[in-house]
Amino acid sequence: MPSRTPHRSSGTPDLASYDLLAPQLSGGKDRAVTMAVFMDAARAAGVEDRVLSYHSSLGVLEWPPVVFDGTRYPGVSELAALQSAAFGLPPERHIEVTHTLPGPDGTRMPHSLLTEIAAYGRFPRMGSPYCRKAAKESVVSSAWTPIVRRLGRELGRPVRILKVMGLRSDEGTDRKKRPAFRTVQANSARIVDEWLPVKDWPTDAVKEWHADAPVPYSWTYDSAPGAGDWSGTSRCSCSLCVFAARRDVLLAVARRPRLADLYAEVEQARGDSFRPDWRITDLIRHARTCDAPEPGVICPDDGPEFTALQQQVRAALNSTPRKQPDLARHTQHTPCDGCSPRRPPAIPRTAG
Repeated sequence: MPSRTPHRSSGTPDLASYDLLAPQLSGGKDRAVTMAVFMDAARAAGVEDRVLSYHSSLGVLEWPPVVFDGTRYPGVSELAALQSAAFGLPPERHIEVTHTLPGPDGTRMPHSLLTEIAAYGRFPRMGSPYCRKAAKESVVSSAWTPIVRRLGRELGRPVRILKVMGLRSDEGTDRKKRPAFRTVQANSARIVDEWLPVKDWPTDAVKEWHADAPVPYSWTYDSAPGAGDWSGTSRCSCSLCVFAARRDVLLAVARRPRLADLYAEVEQARGDSFRPDWRITDLIRHARTCDAPEPGVICPDDGPEFTALQQQVRAALNSTPRKQPDLARHTQHTPCDGCSPRRPPAIPRTAG
């Protein structure tokens, strides 16, 4: 029976007070460090058997695997599974979940975040980051429900869950303000606390840790797969994230031009812009003509999964949006003024 004290005065949760320990793995550099720190703490507390790791897959919108110079580099979902296994969890204790909706035949089918954006009619905004809830938080929370029901019957009390996240202060003002430990849900069925064990790790320390890590970091962090220079994207989230830095988006547009064009279809059909200050159509033009970072590699995005995404998104665009997409009409967009052609770049290789 877990103890009654969920939090120690040192700021570290009492892991023995929880019924389920649930690290959230995204495949990013910070989540690998988080898993290492967390699993050391779980073993020290003797509760390794209560750990289940979770990955909220974004499907085609994630950074995919690539083959570059004859070497295969794993995609985000595969990296999340590798992060779990590298620190001692067997495969059956790593759970990949995704947002689904009932399909035409009644069975559930994946529902892409981009499809949800097309159906909703607006892109996520800082004041309304519905993508995080719809595609990540709610999906994992639903995956806990069978466990909560079973343990709730056995224990006769709310099930205690510790959600372990890899968010760090260096990533932005909102994350710097976020407490390292807090209760995020409490009801008669479950009590969910959130812990950020590497919140105060600086970015340089994370990169240094990866020099000897037992798991690779995503290829998108480098200028080209395997370069080892950390000169690619600064984050490993959605390939085209509305909350990413401008350089990250420009690099993603260049690396995944077919996906960027699909985002542009949604933008043009709905009237809302990719961000309040940036239109994806302008960013595509900037990526091709201005002093944008070289992609290093281009993802073909020519498989059946991408085709299915296209069909799903276009079907959503044929329906009336749930919200009127009027945000773009009230914002000023950065014009593409002063763009001068850059020096002819070396032709990047297409990933296999």
